[in-house]
Amino acid sequence: MTFITAIDRYIFRLVLVPMLGVFALAASLLMLEKMLRLFEFVSTEGGPITVVFRMLVNLIPEYAGLAVPLGLLLGILLAFRKLATSSELDVMRAVGWSYTRLLRVPYMITFVLVALNFAIVGYLQPLARYGYEELQYELRSGALGASINVGEFTTLEDRVALRIEESRDEGRQLMGIFARVSDGKGQSLAITAREGRFLANREDRNTIILRLLDGTIVHDLPDDTPRVLSFSRHDLPIDLPAIERFRDRGDKSREYLLPELLRLGWSPEATPQERDAGLANFNYRMVEVVMMLMMPLLAVALAIPPKRSTSALGVFVSIILVVSYHKVNQYGQSVAELGRIDPWIGLWGPFVVFAALIGWMYYRVAFVPGGQAIGALETAFAKLSKRFSALMKWWSRKRHPTGAPPVAAREPEEGSDGA
Repeated sequence: MTFITAIDRYIFRLVLVPMLGVFALAASLLMLEKMLRLFEFVSTEGGPITVVFRMLVNLIPEYAGLAVPLGLLLGILLAFRKLATSSELDVMRAVGWSYTRLLRVPYMITFVLVALNFAIVGYLQPLARYGYEELQYELRSGALGASINVGEFTTLEDRVALRIEESRDEGRQLMGIFARVSDGKGQSLAITAREGRFLANREDRNTIILRLLDGTIVHDLPDDTPRVLSFSRHDLPIDLPAIERFRDRGDKSREYLLPELLRLGWSPEATPQERDAGLANFNYRMVEVVMMLMMPLLAVALAIPPKRSTSALGVFVSIILVVSYHKVNQYGQSVAELGRIDPWIGLWGPFVVFAALIGWMYYRVAFVPGGQAIGALETAFAKLSKRFSALMKWWSRKRHPTGAPPVAAREPEEGSDGA
């Protein structure tokens, strides 16, 4: 017998398209929500806009950890729902294809995505999280560059005060410049110039040159008369602030790779708090990956609506279950990091309960004739829908008692007898 049949290839196409669509949609929504806050943060810190997109790239593995399981679940669910509502599933079942046999290709996809998600949460997420924190640090420290706001005083290295009246050519040409430079010994320079621009100093990377054109320098000396000097061109060196090196990776448990978490969790040299944090984070990542193996069973259990029904309640319930389970795991990790509960109980306990629930739901659909995993919810939802429809009809009749909305009378055309 052929291991992969035409029906398997058909199921593969049905699963693949919505799965990729959910991946893209979920990741886009999560990143758009974060993008707004990043734009506000970067503009407040005065950094370049391009850093927003660099930070978003580092957030992709973080969001993929949730988007991959959700996309897998909804891809399989929507595929089997299409088979059920079009009666193709009844034909496959009638010729002897069980639900377990129909899940052969979905489980092949699941194994590939489990390996991908394991690499994401075990290795890519820690490195991306560290890169995100490093970009935040560089942005706050000024290593990525800071903007000089037009019309405001900007202090550089606590010895140079600079004010720009106008900026042209995307900041390359500065107009109406005022600068005050002090040396800490009582001497100061007050400089005004018609225009200027910043230039790189090839000899010293820690210093930039502010080239000023057509201006005046007032040299103020303690206990002496200030001296005034006019110039057509003057180069003012400005020392860049010293930037400390960003910390090494591993300040937080979520920045450790999986092997590093294992060593931290069982290291006798680590503090109890570090061991708790390491084990909690390790178990959290593993339980998120292992739960993906139950997603095909959950998808099938929620994909099959009652006969002669096109209810999409299963889609809504599946999203609620997956997101709720993800939040329960996050809460269990937080409590385990504080040492209030054993990580194995706080994270694998909910997994066992959820897996048992999924197993029961799949058994009801696959092995109980006419069984429904959420039959009670489907019945309640159908009754609620009927009541809502009846309420809308009653409201429509109340607004239009004659059965039809009033029609405005039309004036007779010119030349007619009005009959």
